[in-house]
Amino acid sequence: MNAPGVPAQLRAWIAGHLDPLDATPSDDGAPVRSDFDLNPAHAPSQSVELTPAAVLVGLVEHADGLSVILTRRADTLRRHTGQIAFPGGRTDPGETPWATALREANEEIGLDPALVSLAGLSTPYRTGTGFHITPVVGFIAPGAALTANPDEVADIFETPFGFLMDPANHEQHRRTVPGGEERRFYAMTWEDRFIWGATAGMLRALYDRLYGAAVA
Repeated sequence: MNAPGVPAQLRAWIAGHLDPLDATPSDDGAPVRSDFDLNPAHAPSQSVELTPAAVLVGLVEHADGLSVILTRRADTLRRHTGQIAFPGGRTDPGETPWATALREANEEIGLDPALVSLAGLSTPYRTGTGFHITPVVGFIAPGAALTANPDEVADIFETPFGFLMDPANHEQHRRTVPGGEERRFYAMTWEDRFIWGATAGMLRALYDRLYGAAVA
């Protein structure tokens, strides 16, 4: 799907659908998406203390359209080994979500923070593993030199933004988790890349935010 207008108008259109950096919504009553959107029966019955985190949704401005920077997590990591993810991680005490996203992107893929033009914040996402993630959207000029930190990242790649924002590509899969419960989750298959779980959930939330779709 394409937003109307030339690239400058497209950037403004996207930014206009995001929360501004200086108006971070509070947790109370603010819209939040989660791993439990498709699995409401498995949502925690009581409040759980969550670890704040942030990711960078980096939109690379190519001449033929936007693409999104994604990574494949290193096979040596203890959690979410080999999964597709945005650059990101835990928020340090006193750190803003965008500072976290830029710091983690620099540490994981060598992205110079000076090359990122921050656009705003997408809908927070809560994971079943106990994280409250703020997706930070930023525009990046093409040609930025990126280098994977082998301790965290096995591969860096880009996926067309138009593909990720096309609801026809938003698959719903089922998987049986330890304990025998069946869980549903969003997934997007780009070439040989299987984008699923929280990453796909955050992309779906961004689509809903931009295009006004209801939660499926």
